[in-house]
Amino acid sequence: MKVDVLLGLQWGDEGKGKIVDVLTPNYKVVARFQGGPNAGHTLEFENQKYVLRSIPSGIFQGGKINLIGNGVVIDPALFKGEIDALEASGHNLTDRLYISKKAHLIMPTHRLLDSASEVAKGDDKIGTTGKGIGPVYTDKISRNGLRVGDIFHNFEEKYQQATKRHKKMLDNCNFNYDNLAELEEEWFEGVEKLKTFKMIDSEQFVNDQIKQENSVLAEGAQGSLLDIDFGTYPFVTSSNTVCAGACTGLGISPHSIGEVFGIFKAYVTRVGSGPFPTELFDEVGKKMAVKGNEFGSVTGRPRRCGWIDLVALKYTIMVNGVTQLIMMKSDVLDEFETIKLCVAYNINGERTATFPFEVNEDITPEYVEMAGWQEDMTKMQSENEFPEEFNAFLSFLEEELEVPIKIVSVGPDRAQTIIR
Repeated sequence: MKVDVLLGLQWGDEGKGKIVDVLTPNYKVVARFQGGPNAGHTLEFENQKYVLRSIPSGIFQGGKINLIGNGVVIDPALFKGEIDALEASGHNLTDRLYISKKAHLIMPTHRLLDSASEVAKGDDKIGTTGKGIGPVYTDKISRNGLRVGDIFHNFEEKYQQATKRHKKMLDNCNFNYDNLAELEEEWFEGVEKLKTFKMIDSEQFVNDQIKQENSVLAEGAQGSLLDIDFGTYPFVTSSNTVCAGACTGLGISPHSIGEVFGIFKAYVTRVGSGPFPTELFDEVGKKMAVKGNEFGSVTGRPRRCGWIDLVALKYTIMVNGVTQLIMMKSDVLDEFETIKLCVAYNINGERTATFPFEVNEDITPEYVEMAGWQEDMTKMQSENEFPEEFNAFLSFLEEELEVPIKIVSVGPDRAQTIIR
């Protein structure tokens, strides 16, 4: 038995939560392997909408174990809010949600440090979510982190030592932290909530599941172009969002990886700062944003929109070793007469189909144009109903990307999913 991995191939917001929910019936365990509450996975079913931040998206399918892996960072305050909201809607997670002892904790001072860092950057802001993600991963790498397992091992002493160090850093930035006590009160309430869940040595647990031939789905957050090593640096997140991150984020070996599901939108979006070669600043881009409801599920920030970028997609498919593709939000392009696909970049007069070291304003995208299908796809239930123009779009993508598109999403609801 292998661990299948599901991840985004663009700048996040591809619709991973919905597909995890759709695929979960095929798995015994669903495990998050990186990221934190900066990621928002939106799911819709039975006329209800849910937004998950740290909790795996398989939580709504009964009888499945959901695991927050060691590569994830957890803010206890936000975790408690997420759990309380789910319990209020009738979803009791106590027996189904496990948490790795090695997952790192986002402290109140991490959030303050995140804000201080953005202020210090001035006009060169990265555009973080302000959730403390960068600072907590910095502490992790510098061997100063606080982990879930520490809750039961001299926790108060470790917390105070870390907070003291962070206060010195904030003082050096002349950043006000008068609200720290208020943040701490909420945070420690979250810690108490954490204690009600099963905390485990997750690497041992996942490998035991593999030995017992129980199926495991690893759920990634953000997108491959936000990877700390392979994304559009420095406008990236602080973790490895690519497939290799599942190995370090769950404690599994590379030969334990099975299928790699790569998710992408039929167009592209990006939140915050950073390069975006196919970004649209005209009415077409605005139409995409409105029809696709392109606003961050956690932050509410509007997403930048543009035509699909096959140069970037080929790159992330290669880095991840994608075996199956899943295309989301096909229905958003229903009303467009013409669909454009970026097949190459022109950089300083030279044409390239290879993703460059630095993605910047010097890139001019080269497009192929195709006829739009101009039909409402949201009511379609099988690929036999696909318009001829849409089939041509799919065929072009599969030929260019050299990986089959196995699932097509035609709407936000769980039911609006067509498996080919």
